[in-house]
Amino acid sequence: MDELECTLESPRDDDRFWYAIQTRPRHEKRVHEGLRSLGFWSFLPMVEQVHQWSDRRQKVQVPLFSRYLFIQSLYNPEVHQAVIKLPGVNGFVGASKQALPIPNSEIATIQLLLSRRIPVEPHPFLKVGQRVRCRGGALDGLEGILVSKKKDYSVVVSIELLQRSVSVHINGYDLEPVREPRPDTGKLFALGECSAPCF
Repeated sequence: MDELECTLESPRDDDRFWYAIQTRPRHEKRVHEGLRSLGFWSFLPMVEQVHQWSDRRQKVQVPLFSRYLFIQSLYNPEVHQAVIKLPGVNGFVGASKQALPIPNSEIATIQLLLSRRIPVEPHPFLKVGQRVRCRGGALDGLEGILVSKKKDYSVVVSIELLQRSVSVHINGYDLEPVREPRPDTGKLFALGECSAPCF
């Protein structure tokens, strides 16, 4: 068994972290399949949209975060090289030539929303605002930023590293404020469409 195979062989949960990978435009599915073929735990959030053509409307599955997907893995030079060699990969999202891990809670929130088939849609990234927690129902425990638009309330859930967000309607849910703000991880410098350098 070579070094890469050892790296990918079901590491302990406390050794694995989620990392974001930026792809070329419209290469998310191809990269996702490539990562799976190498044995990585890959997560490509998909949502259904209705596309309108001149003669018809059709429901299609599209990536929730255009040009991004996630892997849960150890991170070392062997893993880095294996990933960036895949066709369509721009690189890991990070800073100072180091991939930055994404908190498990952020990925778990996106997975929860998709697994419950709750309608979500891309939303402008919000860094500041009232952070709330849903109580009761299918969204019990969900945390995010409360926003209001024409008396329609939503909670915005964010992937901090990517500076990408999604919103979910929460009219009728009980909300409570989250009193302890999460620590700021510092400013990340932009490179193209990526909120942090990709390498």
